[in-house]
Amino acid sequence: MITAEVALYPQKTTNASQIINSALDSLQQHNVQAQVGSMSTRLQGTDEEVWAGLKSLFDQAKAQSEVNMVVTISNCAG
Repeated sequence: MITAEVALYPQKTTNASQIINSALDSLQQHNVQAQVGSMSTRLQGTDEEVWAGLKSLFDQAKAQSEVNMVVTISNCAG
């Protein structure tokens, strides 16, 4: 089980919230637990689930805008 804290930052757009929400919606296709916060989202699951979720987030966002994504990954319990 791993955890990822991820933040998306769409660039050169006035629709940042829409891009972020669309990217977050893509997580429904993956068996990953997601806790959405005001500045970042915490993903938890198996290695494969979390990596697939991160790729999905980035791919969905980059299809709509240039984007920066910041991720912290941990395999620590707690």
